[in-house]
Amino acid sequence: MTTFLRDTATVFSREVKPAVREPVTLLFEMGQPLLFLFLFGSQLDGAVGSSWQWFVPGILVMMCLTGPMGAGYTLLVELIGGSMERMLVTPLNRTAMLVGRTMKAMVVLLVQAVLIILLALPLGFDLHAAGVLAALAQLVVFGVGLGSFSFVLAIKSAPGGTLFYVVSQSILFPLLLLSGVLLPLETAPAWLRVLGYVNPVTYIVDAQRALFAGNLTNPSTLYGTAAACATAALGLYLGNRAMRQGV
Repeated sequence: MTTFLRDTATVFSREVKPAVREPVTLLFEMGQPLLFLFLFGSQLDGAVGSSWQWFVPGILVMMCLTGPMGAGYTLLVELIGGSMERMLVTPLNRTAMLVGRTMKAMVVLLVQAVLIILLALPLGFDLHAAGVLAALAQLVVFGVGLGSFSFVLAIKSAPGGTLFYVVSQSILFPLLLLSGVLLPLETAPAWLRVLGYVNPVTYIVDAQRALFAGNLTNPSTLYGTAAACATAALGLYLGNRAMRQGV
């Protein structure tokens, strides 16, 4: 266990240093969420009750999808360039390679989420501290699973890489649009609502909105937590197996 933790810390340090050296990159990645927050969120005022309480959690789920889902890109670049092969001949634990990379994606997500929340406060966002902490913890669990799935996809896509872009983009937007992130599913046609009910991200979005509203006992929080934990468990299992066998 000590060796595993040391290897995980080594991989995490290696992955996070470029982000620390160039923090502007983190802000650049927030460009699209910020546009949605300030431009689209303002248009929802009155249409969905408290628009900021409704929209900010949706934006954070969007960031959780686009960030961790794209985390496999760096691994794909290393697989194509050959630098990953040099890491594999070291005594580093392969599971630690997965966990360290995933931790880096989660730290980036948390920093960006805190910035979004702080920027939303002057706009009328009501902060419920306990609910926010629980919501961010749920997002981290969900993001761990998504990041692991992204690494699996990167491994399976090497050395060409085309599969990574095709699959990630073809899955990302349907998951977003069918989860009620931007518009409430209650007003959608019946067939879209049915698709939304089988979309696990829908339950994450509903749970996030309940938690950010301070309603920790809402049943949707249980469903969302179950969806997040299931995603993390499956993602870590497949990611660990791919890292051990597929690289």
